[in-house]
Amino acid sequence: MCRKQDGDTRYFIDIDVASMEIVACGFDQKQNLNGGRQTTLGVYRLFLTKGQYNKFTSACASEWQPVIER
Repeated sequence: MCRKQDGDTRYFIDIDVASMEIVACGFDQKQNLNGGRQTTLGVYRLFLTKGQYNKFTSACASEWQPVIER
């Protein structure tokens, strides 16, 4: 099932601050993202444009497959 992507979609990567590793990469509707507030201690969410997200996921698809949400 494909998730909805429209004008309210926000793209992001989650970075563990202690290890500086990407722990998640995905997108969701802005209504589901807590207004951009950080909700997980020690993890920073970096928002990307759709173009940046697509370029990142296509360039890193094989290496980052476990953390990319589609």
